[in-house]
Amino acid sequence: MSSVDIVYDKIHFRHDPTWTGRLGPPDGGGGVIVCVACVIEMMESDDVASVRKSVALSGISGVLKCSPGAVRELLQQDHRVCLHFTASLLGMLRTVEDPATLEQVVQVLVQLLLELQSEQYVHYTLDDIYAQLCDQRSMRGFLPTFSFLGKLVEAVPNLAQSLVAQYVPLLECLCSALLYPDEGLRASVFYVWQRVCGAAGGSAAQSLPSALRDRVCAALLRTLDNACSPQLTINCLGLLNQLVRLGEMVSVLMNSPGDQISSDTDQNLPGDGDDRVVSQNRERQPPERRCPLPLILKKLLLSGDETLQVASAQCMVSILVHSPSQYCTPFILADVPEFLFERVSSSRSEVLLWSVYSCLLLLTEDPLFFSHCHSVYGIESLVRSLNEALRLTNQEVQKQGVLLLTEILERQPPGVRLFPSGLGFVAVSEAVVAGVSSPCLLVATQAARAGTALLRLNHQSSPVQYKEIERLVEAITHRCTELPLPSSTPRRGTLKGADPSSQASRPGGFLLQALLCFQAACRLAGQCALEPSMKENVFTAPSQRGQAQDSLESLCVCLLHCCDTVCIPSVTRMCERSPSAPVLQCFYSILSCQFTLLPSVMPLFASKLASSGFYRLAVEHKALLCVGNRNQHLNASCCGFLQKLSMCLLSQSDPPACSNQHDCEEVETLLQGGLPSLCCCVPEWPSLLCEAPEDLLSDSTGPRATQYCLLIMLHLALQHGDRLLPDQTVFSSVVWLLCSVQEQGDCPLPRSVLRSALYLLAVTQDKSPNLDWAPLNCISKALSWCQSLSSLYTHHPPLLHFIYRYPELAERFGPLVLELWLTRRARSTPSGQTTSSSLQTALKQEKRESLSEEEQSQEPDPDAKELLIVMEKYPAVVLALLGMVCTRDAPLAERALGVLEVFLKDGRGCEAGLCALLRPALLQALQRLGVENSQGPTQGPNAGALDSLPLVLRLLCAMQAGEPPSSSSDGEVDGTHFKLLYHVSNLAGRLKPSNTESLLPALRYLYCSLSLSPLHCADRAVSMLLSNTGLMDQLQTILSSSSSSPSSPSSPPSLSPPTSSSPLRCCCHLLLSSLITLQRVHSSQVHKRISWNLDNVVQRLLFWKRHADGLLLASSLRVLQALLDVDLASDVVCVSSGPGLTGPRPLGATDSALHPLGSRGARCLTAALYGLLLQKQDLLLRVSINCLTSLLGFLHRRSPTAAQHAVCQPWSRLLLYSLLNSGESCTLHPATLTLITLLLRQGGGAALWESHLSQVMEAVERRGVKELGQEAVCALRQLLTQRKPMPLGNLGLPRPVHVARTPSRLYAHVCVHVCVTRGPASESGKVRPQQQQQQRTSDRLVRSAPASRETD
Repeated sequence: MSSVDIVYDKIHFRHDPTWTGRLGPPDGGGGVIVCVACVIEMMESDDVASVRKSVALSGISGVLKCSPGAVRELLQQDHRVCLHFTASLLGMLRTVEDPATLEQVVQVLVQLLLELQSEQYVHYTLDDIYAQLCDQRSMRGFLPTFSFLGKLVEAVPNLAQSLVAQYVPLLECLCSALLYPDEGLRASVFYVWQRVCGAAGGSAAQSLPSALRDRVCAALLRTLDNACSPQLTINCLGLLNQLVRLGEMVSVLMNSPGDQISSDTDQNLPGDGDDRVVSQNRERQPPERRCPLPLILKKLLLSGDETLQVASAQCMVSILVHSPSQYCTPFILADVPEFLFERVSSSRSEVLLWSVYSCLLLLTEDPLFFSHCHSVYGIESLVRSLNEALRLTNQEVQKQGVLLLTEILERQPPGVRLFPSGLGFVAVSEAVVAGVSSPCLLVATQAARAGTALLRLNHQSSPVQYKEIERLVEAITHRCTELPLPSSTPRRGTLKGADPSSQASRPGGFLLQALLCFQAACRLAGQCALEPSMKENVFTAPSQRGQAQDSLESLCVCLLHCCDTVCIPSVTRMCERSPSAPVLQCFYSILSCQFTLLPSVMPLFASKLASSGFYRLAVEHKALLCVGNRNQHLNASCCGFLQKLSMCLLSQSDPPACSNQHDCEEVETLLQGGLPSLCCCVPEWPSLLCEAPEDLLSDSTGPRATQYCLLIMLHLALQHGDRLLPDQTVFSSVVWLLCSVQEQGDCPLPRSVLRSALYLLAVTQDKSPNLDWAPLNCISKALSWCQSLSSLYTHHPPLLHFIYRYPELAERFGPLVLELWLTRRARSTPSGQTTSSSLQTALKQEKRESLSEEEQSQEPDPDAKELLIVMEKYPAVVLALLGMVCTRDAPLAERALGVLEVFLKDGRGCEAGLCALLRPALLQALQRLGVENSQGPTQGPNAGALDSLPLVLRLLCAMQAGEPPSSSSDGEVDGTHFKLLYHVSNLAGRLKPSNTESLLPALRYLYCSLSLSPLHCADRAVSMLLSNTGLMDQLQTILSSSSSSPSSPSSPPSLSPPTSSSPLRCCCHLLLSSLITLQRVHSSQVHKRISWNLDNVVQRLLFWKRHADGLLLASSLRVLQALLDVDLASDVVCVSSGPGLTGPRPLGATDSALHPLGSRGARCLTAALYGLLLQKQDLLLRVSINCLTSLLGFLHRRSPTAAQHAVCQPWSRLLLYSLLNSGESCTLHPATLTLITLLLRQGGGAALWESHLSQVMEAVERRGVKELGQEAVCALRQLLTQRKPMPLGNLGLPRPVHVARTPSRLYAHVCVHVCVTRGPASESGKVRPQQQQQQRTSDRLVRSAPASRETD
């Protein structure tokens, strides 16, 4: 159109060229010719077609757009022409019927008035419109005019203000036009009002006269209520949307009753009836009709047009946002929430969802919303809609929906349940979990808040859905692990403890909401635990309640697990950079809740917290955020957590610090009073402890209470591995505090505080200097204040070290502490195992003489190790234990004895020289016991003292066994040793044979004394024992109890079943064997002999060896060996035998030579020893081969022929064959090697035993000489160095071949290895291994005897 000239050729020739101009764009490219006069005449002429007019108007519009100011220059040549042109266009609005032309007219008019930029023409236009409205009685035909006016108001700035200020009559005409029945016309008028009221931010609408404003509002409501056309409805809603943004307009609209609308209609539309009819109609209207706007908007919600639904919801939001408390009620009474819930459940439009969510959110602020059960009605629809919204991409919609759910859950009255069944709760829980999983942190934060509200007790269904609660808690805590850390760390000086929830977009906002939700879950678990009906699911079978996953216990376990693995790491990581008071307050409240949910697991949880530095963490947070009465709620949470943590740790300490109710209340009161004022950092604690308070308040409040709380926390933290302060600082501070309390005359320290102080002193003493007399005196007085030291005792090794480090404390409190230590050890010992046996098994076991001679040991437990270290360091401990053995009751004395036995058997006592300290004390104890025993049976205290005799004797045995012979000087042996031996022998002689508990250690001690004494000292001991007739009688009595000869082989043997007297008889046999041997060596005088029946011994060895006690058999063989070594002729023992051994009288030459054994007895004894060797038991092998050696020596001395006959019997080869074919361990056993040596020596040369020798050599080569034990090497050396076999007499057997000439490569190979370790080949060297073997066997019998008693 820009290329067509706007000139009407028919009339243009008569126009003045002044009104013609070539108009073009500013760049000067081309242009069109425009004649204003032609345009005006074309617009006024009826002969010009509408099409030409439309083309001309289109051209003018294009010129106005493309050439700003060009048309204005033409028209401003004469303003009358401009007014005429404007009037022509305004006239066309009423005369033209073509819609396209009308549209062009409206457009050109608006553009022209804007181009002219003069209020004169605008006012002219308004005046013309008003004049036309006044002249015309009908509004018909004013639709284009109203449309033009609306666009003009929209286009011209401040025109709305001018209309309100200067053209009120025009506005009244516009208001009257709203009553016209034509909906199209009314739509255009509402469009004008919409532009007027919406201009300048609504200031024009606020300037309207009140009467006019009320008429507009009434007409608007009436029109909305009856509108049929969509355009009218949309324009009405547009005006309503503008009006409801103003509080005054909202008040008018909401207070406009329905009868006023009717009256307005009656006034403007005559013929509807008289006044009486109108008043009657008003009275008949229900109260709801007095405010029709909610009903009108509700009706629009029911329409199928989504645009109208959105507009209706937005209008509601705009109304309610002004004053929810004032305007919610009409909407709720109109049941608008019900229809809103229906809309959200059936729509996926983001705009509609957001609008409806916002409207419902405002409606929830009125309690009427919940009392009318709209929340119960709509919760299901809301959850369904929320699940759909969470799948959308608009995060604002998601946030608004979750916020609505949160408000409903938070505001719902407890008396009205939202979820009577589990399905509803599960659906809401799933929606909350989905919200928490949203990638938007704002939505997740709001969902966490919704979860907090959901976890209220009144929202739980029946039965409670514990599994869903676990899922919700796990989802929220899992999201915490994905939070990013704060970008920067605020400076300490500028930290204000800002609430992260104020900036919910930050990770701190979500963390806070997550912690609040977790706290709500903990609170819910605690509330459910108090309700029996909620604690267990009534629909769960009784047999499965303990294993059900959907249970309160499983929820508590889940809470503790999430707290331990997620909450604690997340909060500590976040608060390391940016500590937040609300986050920490909630965090410490959660930790406090854990102590009531699972009490059985709390000891472990509390220990983990204390060892992880939570004492330091909580105190640092208090010092950082709570100084100067800031963040009092955080201070209270920290104090509550520290109090519960401390009480839990004190209750699980060993022994418990709060053993009674009074102690618990005392500590709890102390912590409650002292913790709130503790708001300083840990490095400031020493100065606080060393501060002497001027105002001495009660112990539960004031500075003293704070100092006491510090001691308790230092104690508990240090006990669990968290050293808050250096040891020297703690030690000096505690000492200063104890002295300060006494100097100021304060009340005695509470027991819990004194216990903590004692523990701190003990643990931190190593790096601290020794205390002077004054501090020690203060500590002693402080400990004396407590009536029972057990309430101050802590089972910790440093306490023993501290008490015994200072003699002043050890003398007064050492025995009590030691007694408490042993008592605690008794409680920790498993049932059925005594402290003595447990301590003994804790140390290294005695060496076992096996083929490899490996040491089998077991590491001692820590308590035993520590006590042994204390005993080695402080001799007073040993004397205290000895005092317990002699004076305390049996259980405690047994435990003390067990400790001393372990200490002595381990060799530590002798190394530290403590045996010299023990001997005089033991001698005094024995002297006292000897005096009491000589007075006969007594009652009272003496009877208890006599009960300690077995323990003292056992201690003597342990000391004697653990002390090497070389450790005692001659003076000691002649002095204390001899006196001990004297008193023990006297006691042993006076005791009753039935008193095996005392006799057994007494005889063991006597035997050990004889065996371990040097040769030059043993003569006096032997003489003293042999001169003790009481002791000899005691030995005879014990031996006689088993020496009765059985009447037949089927008679029950006395050796067969091991009884309680078997160990006693074993000791008697060993002591007797030593007396026999040593009496012959020293030629000691014997005052009373012991009878010994050889027949009984041989019969037992022959017939009852398989059923007899092995130890008793071995000890009997030891006595028999000693007798055979002295040729059965001893001054100590009178050996007797019967015809069964010696044969009938008169005796033959051989029987006479072998008397009292006889040839038959020799054969029987040899067969018995062979039988014992065939049992292949280690102990019997050793004692049997030793006895066989002595027997062959006896036979060789008395009758060499009998000796050779005994060796050369076929069963000798059978015995050797059995031993050599019983495995390599048996082949290389020292007993087997010794047997071959005896056979070579007594029974022939190497040719007779060559195959057996080769078998032994092969076994040695396979194992290797270096792998053999020392005893086996000695036996092998004896075998290989056997040179001179004894003559065979007249048996006619071939002369033996020398062993060295045996053609065997193996023999030469073994000799090389054995000769490396072989000593000088002397006769004494040959006998020494046998003596060592006999000695070790005897020692083994002694050690095994008590074990046999314990086993029995």
